[in-house]
Parts: sequence; C-alpha cells; structure tokens
Amino acid sequence: MIFIENEGITNPRLNLALEEYALRNFDSSTNYLLFYINEPSIIIGRNQNTIQEINQDYVDANHIHVVRRVSGGGAVYHDLGNLNFSFITNHDGKSISNFKKFTDPVIRVLNNMGVTAQLKGRNDIQVDDKKISGTAQFSTGRRMISHGTLLFDTDMNEVVKALQVKASKIESKGHKSVRSRVANISEFLKTPLAMEDFKKQLLTGLYEESEPFETYRLTEDEWKAVHQLKAEKYDLWDWNFGRSPKFNIQRNKRFAIGEIDMRIYVEKGHISELKIYGDFFGEKPVSDIEKLLEGVAYDKVKISKSLENISISDYFGNITKPEFLELVTELD
Repeated sequence: MIFIENEGITNPRLNLALEEYALRNFDSSTNYLLFYINEPSIIIGRNQNTIQEINQDYVDANHIHVVRRVSGGGAVYHDLGNLNFSFITNHDGKSISNFKKFTDPVIRVLNNMGVTAQLKGRNDIQVDDKKISGTAQFSTGRRMISHGTLLFDTDMNEVVKALQVKASKIESKGHKSVRSRVANISEFLKTPLAMEDFKKQLLTGLYEESEPFETYRLTEDEWKAVHQLKAEKYDLWDWNFGRSPKFNIQRNKRFAIGEIDMRIYVEKGHISELKIYGDFFGEKPVSDIEKLLEGVAYDKVKISKSLENISISDYFGNITKPEFLELVTELD
C-alpha cells in the first residue's frame, strides 16, 4: 500500500478532488492510503438534500465550506481537529458495504493506543456508545474508496450549530441529542497527543503488519488535473447544492439502511419528475431509478412493472422491492 502525500492541504474541495482523481487515475494494481484534514466544512453525502442538512444562516455567517462527496451516507462536520482516512483499492465484488474490512485496521491501531473502539451499527466506530468515526464507500465498478472521519479534537459545539440533524436519526440511535452521541478520541487517551503525533502513530500502526510503505507525491501535471477537477466539479453550486425539484407528493421513511426521502411530481396521473434523497449506501446511482420512473403512471402495478429488472438493494442497501414500492405509492 502506498501513502499519498496531500502536502498539508486543508481546502475540502481540493482534498475531495484529490481523492477522486487518485481513485480514477492512479495505478489500478496498487492500493493507496490517503490522509487529509479539512478546515471548517460540512461534507454532504452523495444523495442528500443539502439545504435540509445544514444551518444555512450559521454556515454563511461563519464561512463554513459546504461540499458534496461522491459516497453515500450522511452529512458530517470537519474541522482541523478531524482526521480523514481513505483506502483506495480494487473493487473485488465483496468489499462494498463491508465496512468491517476497512475499519478493522483503524480500530486495531486505536485499541493499541488505549482507545477501546469497535464497529457498531452500519458504519460507525464507537467507544462505548459514543461515535468517534463514521465511514462511507464509493465504487467506480473497478476501483473503490472506503473513507472515514476520525474525531480527534473537533469542536463539538460547531457540529451542533452547523448541522441540522433530523430527530428521527437521533432517535434511531437511541440518543436525545447530537452532542450526547459523539466524542473526541482525545477524550479517551491517557497521554495527550497533538494531531500531528496522532496522525503519525495511526500511519505507523496501519503499516506495522505490512511491508515498509512508500510515500507518493503528485507531479505538477497531476496537481493541475486535481485543480481542474476541483474547478469543474467540487467548486460548482450545482454539484454541492443542486436544484430543488418541484413536487406535489413527498414520501419519507427511515429504514435500517438509512433514510429514503422522495420528492415526486405527478401530472395527469404520471410521474413527470422524481428526486430521491437520503443517507443510505448503495452501489449504483439512484439517478437510474429516477430516470426509469419518469413518465410512468403513478400506479403501484405500473411502477412495479418498470422496476421488474431492477435490484433495489444495489441502489439502497438491504431493503426489499415491496418495501420500496410501498414507500413510493402509499396513500396519505
């Protein structure tokens, strides 16, 4: 595995562009590890409705970046006290949704540091019942990213102020507030550590069972390509916020795999527009389903017929087609 040096960049748009560029362009026979730290920012999951996830007034007043990532899952707050890790590997058909495979090495290092971490729920690393990390994944078909946060010394008050976490999500976790369910790794260390020392210990620990690792530094031309990707994607309002669709029907439900929120515009008995939001994890883009159902009669039988060759779990994770159909077509 090769460690990618990000040259101390803290701009979230540039770091996410670097991560995607490495995924799509680096040697496909090699596994890579990337660390990055972002200045205050909210990183939105691929399928989320940005406006509903952030406290817009607070974000604007405090100049907090809002950037959408390529992976699914929920919105997270980053600052200089949060370390992000990203494993970039081949997609072997078994690793998507296998969060344990990629969190186990991190958990092992944390345990060796005296932090009794473990994987709980879908994708969280916790100490006791406190979340210290959330992870997500994305696949191009041949290659994949499995990345996550490590709350080391994050300002938790900012997390609460910047994000608008839905009550249904908090309740599903068995907590009364965001602040009661998250914690910093630094709170569990017997000996205080600076972020840079924590980063070095984590890196060393991740490689201690492997061959000596090498560090890769991008060429000038590669950095130009990363900056171009940033300008053409991660700097754009359309990518980070997106157009809010008109709708006259809304369907929303929280499943074990996360929330699915549908905005449906029905004209003359047919679906003329459909947008699917949520913090679910799926291997395929939900835009496939949105396009497939446009023009279809808003009728359970007709919708079911349109989806007969679709594997719903490929798009949302472990839910059934009947569950999905019930959500789309249930009457008020």
